[in-house]
Amino acid sequence: MLAMLGMAVGTGNIWRFPRIVASNGGGSFLIAWVVFLLLWSVPLILVEFAMGKATRSGTVGAFGRLIGRKFAWMGAWVGWCSTAIMFYYSVVMGWCIRHFVASLTGEIPGATPEAFWQGFNSSSGAMLTHAVAMTLGVIVVARGVRGIERVARVLIPSLVALVIVLAVRAVTLPGAVRGLNFMFTPDWAQLGNYRVWLEALTQNAWDTGAGWGLILTYAVYMRRNEDTTLNAFTLGFGNNSMSLLAGIMVLCTAFALRPDVANEIVGAGNEGLTFIWVPQLFAMMPGGRFFMALFFLALVFAAWTSLISMIELATRVVVDAGVPRGRAIRWVGLVGFLAGVPSALSIGFFGNQDFVWGVGLMLSGFFFAFAVLKFGVRRFRLELVNQPGADIRIGRWWEWAIALCLAEAVVLIVWWFLQVRGEGWRSAFNPLSTYSIGTVLIQWLIVLAAFWLLSGWLSGRSGVPERAEVGEPATPT
Repeated sequence: MLAMLGMAVGTGNIWRFPRIVASNGGGSFLIAWVVFLLLWSVPLILVEFAMGKATRSGTVGAFGRLIGRKFAWMGAWVGWCSTAIMFYYSVVMGWCIRHFVASLTGEIPGATPEAFWQGFNSSSGAMLTHAVAMTLGVIVVARGVRGIERVARVLIPSLVALVIVLAVRAVTLPGAVRGLNFMFTPDWAQLGNYRVWLEALTQNAWDTGAGWGLILTYAVYMRRNEDTTLNAFTLGFGNNSMSLLAGIMVLCTAFALRPDVANEIVGAGNEGLTFIWVPQLFAMMPGGRFFMALFFLALVFAAWTSLISMIELATRVVVDAGVPRGRAIRWVGLVGFLAGVPSALSIGFFGNQDFVWGVGLMLSGFFFAFAVLKFGVRRFRLELVNQPGADIRIGRWWEWAIALCLAEAVVLIVWWFLQVRGEGWRSAFNPLSTYSIGTVLIQWLIVLAAFWLLSGWLSGRSGVPERAEVGEPATPT
């Protein structure tokens, strides 16, 4: 569970959640956010737990064994999306490492944080820290599942402790109550705003790891009698609890130290909030250099544990294809570094890849829900979810939630496309634009076409039999 919590809790919890909750109604957003925890995250987490445990295969083999060889391309897409995110996520971890070192040495807040950030991103230094991040991730994965568990036992309690310390410090600042009021006082009229609900759904899709294939990968190694239903709720609520603590930490600090520009701070975007504004805030706080170092160390730990899970997912897919694990890890590490270099050297390329494959995760969630419906949603619940010894029995509400996940994924994809249509539909379909429908569709179509054409070969390499069946006849409960 610590390893899976490390997979779920990443930089998105710490740098994206605070600004999204603040930009979308505060307490009103939290209500919608909890609703979609139960209508998106937990249902898909249950699917991933059950698929990984039942098939004992990575994403390609899991889809092939569950619903047939001709659907293995869906599993390949899921695995590719998380791997493509891995390519630039190690760049993010590298940014965090560099800022942690800079906070220790006094480079920040000694320098202007904005100047420091602008001088570091898209530089050879960012490529170097990207290499360091990939190396740290590969070292852990090379030690096997036990190695991942040992690291998780240290990093996750440490991460929780760091975030709690920072949150406690934030709420004890004079004027911090303004941040708490802003975050937890609901504006009931905002619940009638469709954007609040869509942002809440998006945040759940991006920060719990549901539908990424990462949970499925870790579930491959679970014991046969592991209580997956209890674990699913623990993982979902544990992840969102960390997001709440991060929100308290950032918003209380912003409203206590700079109430005049608090709205500008929380609306600055992920990189601007984290690498420009946060150092400025800590510079105004007694003992700020110490707490700033803790903040960036927490980010390093969050990014590291998530990066480990992405490397393990890619490694598992390659191992399933018949490559020895040691060689697979070396390949994943080398390709991960090389594919991440463009994002390290260009913030524009980084933004493009983050947008393309971040939205791609919503298609991954659609494929998971489709797989359950193809298998038989009631059969899936009775055979693969409600197994003997489970402390929580999942009722029929989950069947409706899975069907709803299909609709939610379609709505999110369409909504995100509408957000980037720009000045007109002509520019929206420009494939060379950093953020456009065209750049998403062209990259998606290339990958989807390749996987669809290679579906049979992928199934064969992953050991999927001609007629794949999972589970025994169900006993109604």
